[in-house]
Amino acid sequence: MKPLWTGALAAGLFLCALCAWAEPVTPTRDDEVIEVLPAAAGNRDEDRRLRKELAAHPDDAALAVRVALRYLERAREGGDPRFAGLALAALRPWPDAATAPGEVLLMRATLQQYLHEFDASVASLRQLLARPGSERQAQAWLTLATVLRVQGHYADSDGACRRVATAGAQLHASACLAENAALRGDVGNARRSFESLLAASGLPPATQGWLLTSLAELEERDGRAAAADAAYRGVLKLGPDSYAEIAYADFLIAQSRPIEALKVLQNETRTDAVVLRLAIAGTRAKSPGAERDVAEMRDRINLANQRPEAKKFHGREQAMFALFVDAAPQRALELARGDVEQQREALDLLVLAQAAKASGDAQAIAEAKRLKAAQGLHDKRIDAVL
Repeated sequence: MKPLWTGALAAGLFLCALCAWAEPVTPTRDDEVIEVLPAAAGNRDEDRRLRKELAAHPDDAALAVRVALRYLERAREGGDPRFAGLALAALRPWPDAATAPGEVLLMRATLQQYLHEFDASVASLRQLLARPGSERQAQAWLTLATVLRVQGHYADSDGACRRVATAGAQLHASACLAENAALRGDVGNARRSFESLLAASGLPPATQGWLLTSLAELEERDGRAAAADAAYRGVLKLGPDSYAEIAYADFLIAQSRPIEALKVLQNETRTDAVVLRLAIAGTRAKSPGAERDVAEMRDRINLANQRPEAKKFHGREQAMFALFVDAAPQRALELARGDVEQQREALDLLVLAQAAKASGDAQAIAEAKRLKAAQGLHDKRIDAVL
């Protein structure tokens, strides 16, 4: 769906099928999780063993994908894109997408998605799905649906969602379509769909959490704060969930409850996403640790900007910092405009609208309105700003 932060379907909930690509993903029931990201990166000795093994057998595709997955988990744990670069390096022996093994193409597309290289991710996925037998690749279709949604292409995403169902993952397909429906404003039907899926017995906690997070985001966009709050709290009762905790922190900050946001994030790993929220919430709450968090986030941004593509691919986070910490709306607007050229999730358009309003730029306000209308996005938070 989530880091940097996309919808719940992009949050990395379904990854382990890459490790068993030799067999097609054929779910046997609707509540089966196709791919599950490991809870921890695992034993460091095992990492070293895998690296040595890969160095000895660099053309072993299955091994390369296993190494890449472990590096991706490192990247997700610490918010450090350098590990994603190492993951891509493990796949280097297959530069030609036309001849690369299917598991390599899917792993590459997943890494491109993580790095916000969405056009490249779509291209990799379409090359994979054009191959014979593509109708069985539920994970590839789901990833494509997610990336297209992030880009604001809801109709195209619907098509990929339906192919998830063809591949046999009906629950995931239904949730995928419901999320798109909610974004387009068919909130009632989408809400009923999520509630129906959640009513099924025996759902794994990870699946419950993913569905509840999607429902919470739906309620938040629809202006139903109490329902959103209840859904977010329901997710957190199931256990630790970094994506949901960050999303809930955003919600609490927007609801002028920054102290509660700080509490939600207090035990989270200090990734860029977490430190950004701590800096924003701490600034608003005037908390004792705010100055440290602001300084750390500023250092992280300065370090990231040593890479020329940082502002291009992660402009949302920098725009949020400029707007909500530095009170620099013109800089925030410039960053937000660059961001929506790459990704157009509801949060991206919300930040653009907030920066446009804060800057007092009538042209930018009109631009945000046009973009929201053209995309067909339903979000009462944006309506309230504009």
